[in-house]
Amino acid sequence: MAWIKNRDRLHEAALSSVKAIAKRKDLTSKIGISQRPPSSGQTIISSIPRSTKDLAAWRGESDFQAFWYQYHKDTSEVALNLQARMVFNELEMSRVEILGSNTYTGAKKNITEYLELKSISTDDEKSSNYLALCANLWLKKTQGFKLNTNSKKLVEMFEEKYNLKNTESLEKDFLESLDDQKLFEKISIKFLKKLKLIKGSDQSNDDIDDDPIDPPGSTNEIEQEEIEDESTESGDSDSDTTIENLDIEMDDLVQEATSASDGPSIDEEIEALSYPQNDYADSNKKDYSVFTTNFDEIIDAKDLTTPDESIRLRNQLDNLIKPHQTTIGKLANRLQRLLLAKQNTSWNFNLDEGMLDTARLHRVIAEPGHPLSYKQETENKFKDTIVTLLIDNSGSMRGRSISLAAICADIIGSTLERCQVKTEILGFTTKQWKGGESKQSWVNSGSLSNPGRLNDVRHIIYKSADNSWRRARKYFGTMLKEGLLKENIDGEALAWSHERLIKRSEERKIMIVISDGAPVDDSTLSANREDYLDNHLKKMISLIEDGSPVELQAIGIGHDVTKYYKNAITINRAEELGEVLLEELTKLFKN
Repeated sequence: MAWIKNRDRLHEAALSSVKAIAKRKDLTSKIGISQRPPSSGQTIISSIPRSTKDLAAWRGESDFQAFWYQYHKDTSEVALNLQARMVFNELEMSRVEILGSNTYTGAKKNITEYLELKSISTDDEKSSNYLALCANLWLKKTQGFKLNTNSKKLVEMFEEKYNLKNTESLEKDFLESLDDQKLFEKISIKFLKKLKLIKGSDQSNDDIDDDPIDPPGSTNEIEQEEIEDESTESGDSDSDTTIENLDIEMDDLVQEATSASDGPSIDEEIEALSYPQNDYADSNKKDYSVFTTNFDEIIDAKDLTTPDESIRLRNQLDNLIKPHQTTIGKLANRLQRLLLAKQNTSWNFNLDEGMLDTARLHRVIAEPGHPLSYKQETENKFKDTIVTLLIDNSGSMRGRSISLAAICADIIGSTLERCQVKTEILGFTTKQWKGGESKQSWVNSGSLSNPGRLNDVRHIIYKSADNSWRRARKYFGTMLKEGLLKENIDGEALAWSHERLIKRSEERKIMIVISDGAPVDDSTLSANREDYLDNHLKKMISLIEDGSPVELQAIGIGHDVTKYYKNAITINRAEELGEVLLEELTKLFKN
């Protein structure tokens, strides 16, 4: 028998529970894979599971987000490297899960099942999330959580590798600091040192120790209490529904709901981004520096054109795509079949329990003593994947090259969207030729020698990962805008794109760079060494290819880029584009 009658009501009940627990009426929601930590002001809840056995894990996903919004407060960010940052964040997420489970006892089983599901999909030590998840589970174990099989295995290996068998003092420190986020962060820094993710004299420890904890009755604490009181009052006035009633309603819906098709529209605007500051963006500052970032910008493509201009440019791009439409369609369908085959579900037959197999009822009729046959649906394991397309928007790409790049964006965006693979499309150039306000500022300050990068970079978001292709495609034509393409500082663009990608929660991350050759910026090269930008690009590529979970692939437009990238191909003619591009994507997804 089917166990669901109305998936929308079950999803709404989960969201209502999150809002009630977090005391946040302003939270929005969508269907997808939840991020850890959650995006600001948004709850992402995955599709309703097909089986009741997966329901606890599904509810744990929303419980975690509710507890995050309830117990976590934004604090000044501690400077950490990438791996240390991931473990630090996961410890904070474990803290809020523990606090929430202590208050709402029914959530403990949900959270445990949710983490068990993550343990099954994160069993590879090379996975970027492996160490962070192990730290989360270890803290859960020390605080009395009864972990499931796969979670226990991860913790045992983690304890053995990092000698965590006798850590009573550290466990006590964590326990006593659960209610004090700032104190908990200090204990987390000690834990990171024990894992040797940061050095004993790391600046991050100094930063956090110098940040005083607000004493009881301080202004910040009073303001926070007033905010929470207002939230409570607004929550009470908004509805008479209590958290307990919501939980009962959820259980009722479990019994009466049935599966329905997914597909709510995604309605997410791209938020303003600060300049990335991580190991990749700041690597080897002695060899590469930036004179100033005051005039840089990260801009949405729709803000670079008027509505009428965006329509005209989109029509222009459509005309460029038309001659290749048939070939592209065939190749796109081939890739789609490959991806969907990896994601397909299958059925197990002749089981003693599950869903009644009506196709075999004839055996019962022919032989009344014959037992009933049941079947169960299983899903093939498919790594949740995101693909970033980073496009060189330099002046040397003008004409045929940028047309090919725009067609690439359209092909990849539309094909992967149909296969439910997240896609992000980004571009990079500069705001001015031969320097802009950055160079003028340098001149005004006395034209010091070896100033570093001397132009105002412009990073463009054509499509964010959580924005639908249908909404974003109208702005792909912006690449064809006259006057947009100027100079290119590839190394920083690569660091920026990588920063966005590494923050994503998807298990597999792929970056495809489309470029026509070397980085060029006259103002920078005239004031520094001639290989200044070239060396920085090679450094960034090396860091990503050798030390990042991101898979890096390059497509050279009319130029061989194997000088820079290990995995690279070259496209010389438009006729080659569709087949070469789809073949490379097929190779990537076959792995």
